[in-house]
Amino acid sequence: MNWITWSLLSALFAGVTAILAKVGVEGINSSLATAIRTTVVLLFTWLLAIPALRQSGLAGMSRKTWIFLALSGVATGLSWICYFRALQLGKASQVAPIDKLSVVIAILLAVAFLGERLTKVQSVGALLIVSGVVLLAIK
Repeated sequence: MNWITWSLLSALFAGVTAILAKVGVEGINSSLATAIRTTVVLLFTWLLAIPALRQSGLAGMSRKTWIFLALSGVATGLSWICYFRALQLGKASQVAPIDKLSVVIAILLAVAFLGERLTKVQSVGALLIVSGVVLLAIK
């Protein structure tokens, strides 16, 4: 499979996640819900990663890799905590579009920190995402 297929599957599962999480967070603390979800993700991803350990192992990873993966994990955790709390307080149909502003933020950060060039098409796409968020999420 190519990156487009994987990206579409990611979007599909993210959309399903919003609905499942909205139902799952009802009646419990949102941080506890996040912890339960994270535990499931942890176990599931280690099941997928164990075969890769045999190929490359952890010892070959650079310090930079460890630091950036750890920081990414912290950012993911904070994102999930905020997302679950937002789902607990709001409608999934409003929370999910606002969460997708992450696309625009990722584009801007890629330009600022990774030196990626922002094309006119990407600029228009980002503006359309922002417009869509405003239309879908604001009452």
